[in-house]
Amino acid sequence: MMGGVLATTLLPVPLHAAEPSPIDDTISAFLQGHFQELSVAEKKKVVARLKRQYKRRYGKDFDISTQGALPHTKFSYFLDISRCIGCRRCMQACVKENNCSRGTKSPIQYIRVLKFKKGVPFSLEEGEHFYDDREVPDEKAFYMPIQCQQCDNPSCVKACPTKATYKDKDGVVVVDYNWCIGCRYCMQACPYQARRFNWSEPVLPKDEINTHTHYLGNRPRPAGVVEKCHFCLQRTREGDYPACHDACPAGVRKFGNILDKDSDIRNIFDNYRIFRLKEELNTQPNFYYYTTR
Repeated sequence: MMGGVLATTLLPVPLHAAEPSPIDDTISAFLQGHFQELSVAEKKKVVARLKRQYKRRYGKDFDISTQGALPHTKFSYFLDISRCIGCRRCMQACVKENNCSRGTKSPIQYIRVLKFKKGVPFSLEEGEHFYDDREVPDEKAFYMPIQCQQCDNPSCVKACPTKATYKDKDGVVVVDYNWCIGCRYCMQACPYQARRFNWSEPVLPKDEINTHTHYLGNRPRPAGVVEKCHFCLQRTREGDYPACHDACPAGVRKFGNILDKDSDIRNIFDNYRIFRLKEELNTQPNFYYYTTR
């Protein structure tokens, strides 16, 4: 008896615990706290769990950043509406960079480009979405790309019952997808139609998946959450430009830190005619339109 007890007691103990199972990870995700309230150690555990889940789902290793807002930075976007050619390359680059769902049933696009006739009074609701971009630019028309305006007074944040969407310190309105309950109140509140509901598991061709991601940005989203433009946090918080900015062949997009007095966008802000969409609603967008013609 004694020998049996000792033999059982002295069995070697595994040096490494077994990797959590898919069920364990699902439970952990459900119990996860709000991203703003997580400690550094807790964020590391969340990232490790997401990497496991994405590896199982997509067969690829993901880099998931939790880089916070940069100090003394307020991101702003400027777009020269007088020179946009309506090619939609910004939209295409955004879809590819941000792991937006493809396919015919549930495509997700953060940027929409509207076409308007020159010299005719217009409203955003009457813009033409489905023009043939093989025939651009049309000399009788002008084009207006629209995406999330990253408002200083965002109505979507006020509408969110779980505070899953909130405004970060660098001016970007973000979404904690793990806390989004899919109620879509934010979609109703947004006057720019900038939010998209993910109706199903995103359709992502394996060879087109972008594995360089940010927790609050372009990491693959689950079904049943609302998503939107986030100024490509996985790029901009590392000192790069948004994908749409780099894709524009006409150079009409300008991005930077509005607090930097020597920046290109500050020069535009100080010296050009600028306007913001639906400014009468007091949402105070950080997305500006201007003209150089």
